[in-house]
Amino acid sequence: MPLIQIGDGPANASARRAQSVTCMVGGVAVGGGHPVVVQSMTNTDTEDAASTAAQVRLLAEAGSELVRVTVNTREAAAAVPEMVRRVRDAGVTAPIVGDFHYNGHTLLTEYPACAESLDKYRINPGNVGVGERHDENFRRMIEVAVRHAKPVRIGVNWGSLDRALLTQLMDENARLAEPREDREVVLEAMRQSALRSAELAERFGQPHDAIILSAKVSDVRDLVAIYRALAADCDYPLHLGLTEAGIGAKGIVASTAALAILLFEGIGDTIRVSLTPAPGGDRAEEVRICQQVLQSLGIRHFTPQVTSCPGCGRTTSTFFQELAADVTAHIQARIAHWRERYPGVAELRVAVMGCVVNGPGESKHADIGISLPGTGEAPKAPVFVDGKLVTTLAGDAIARDFARLLDEYVERRFGATAQ
Repeated sequence: MPLIQIGDGPANASARRAQSVTCMVGGVAVGGGHPVVVQSMTNTDTEDAASTAAQVRLLAEAGSELVRVTVNTREAAAAVPEMVRRVRDAGVTAPIVGDFHYNGHTLLTEYPACAESLDKYRINPGNVGVGERHDENFRRMIEVAVRHAKPVRIGVNWGSLDRALLTQLMDENARLAEPREDREVVLEAMRQSALRSAELAERFGQPHDAIILSAKVSDVRDLVAIYRALAADCDYPLHLGLTEAGIGAKGIVASTAALAILLFEGIGDTIRVSLTPAPGGDRAEEVRICQQVLQSLGIRHFTPQVTSCPGCGRTTSTFFQELAADVTAHIQARIAHWRERYPGVAELRVAVMGCVVNGPGESKHADIGISLPGTGEAPKAPVFVDGKLVTTLAGDAIARDFARLLDEYVERRFGATAQ
C-alpha cells in the first residue's frame, strides 16, 4: 500500500513560484522563486511625515519587508520625501511603496521628489480616469515610473473595477444563450483589466520585469479563482491578499484560508493580511499573521514555534497554560539575540503539553518539549530533547528549569552552525 500523499508541499510550490519573473523593489526581490515577501500598509495621515515614518519603522521592525503608504493629496505627496528621509535616518531599509488612486497621474508628475523617493507605485486601473482620460492618465503614471526606473503594482480591486470594461462584459454576457452568473463576469473583468493594463504599461515603456499584479476581492472562493486564472495566464509576480478582510477572528481566518490554498499551490510572491484594526490596536498584527501563515505552511521561518495543547478535564489547573505563555514570552525576549548569534534558530520547534495522553508524543516530535502532569498523574514533568527523554522536572522551579534547558539547547544545536 503506497504511503499517504500530503500534497505538493513547499518544495514543489517554490518550483512553481520560480516560474515568475523577478521584480526588484528597492533591494527586495519579488518573484522568480525568491522567498514570499511580507508587506503591510500604514494607516497614518501621510501628510504627517513624522507619524507616518514612525509607523513605517514599527511595521518594518515587526518584519514587514515592503511598507505601503497612501499618497492621496498634494500635501501627502509633498511630505513623502521627508517621511522617507526620517525612515532611512532611523536605519530602516524596507522599500516604501506609494499607493495612488484617482489623482496619481497628477501627484507623480507635479511632485518629482515624491516620485523619486518611493521604491514602487501601486496603480489601480479602475480609477485612473474614464473614457479617453483612462489611458492618458495611466500613460502619465507609467512614464514617471519609467523615468525614475521604478516598478509598479497594477492592483485591480472588485470594489473599484473599470466600469467601462465591466459594462461591456456584462452586455456581452446578457446576449449569450446561457449567460454566466454576474460573479463570474466580475472575475473575468478583473482578470482582463489586470492583464490589459500590464500589456498597456509595457507598451508605454515599463519593463516586463518591473510589473507586479494583484486582483483583490473579499470572498475567499473568488480570490482563489481569480489568482488561479492569473497564474495560468502570465508570469508576472503576484501580490496576494483579501481586501477588506474584516476585524478580529473573521479577518484572520478568512485571510489565512485564502492565502494558504494559493501559497500551497505555488501561487503568490508577496502577501498582505488586510485586517480592520481594533480601536487602538497593534497595526503590526497583520505582519505577524502573514509570517505565521508562511511558517505554518513550511514556506518560510521567522521565529521558533511553540506547540501547546488546548487543555481538557485531564489537565491540572492552569499551570500548563502559564508555562506555554512563559515559554513563548521567553522566546520572544530572546529571538533578536538568537537571530544574530544562531543561524537557523527560527526553525526551532518547542512543545509544552498538559498531560500524558499526547504530551510525550508531541514532545518527541518537537526539538525540545515538556509534558506536564495532568489530573491523577505523578507530579513530574518529563523533558524530551531530539526525541529522547533527557530529564524529569518537578517542584516549583519547572518553568525556570525548562527555560534554562531551552537556552542550553539553542546554544548547543545552533551555536555550532555559527562558528
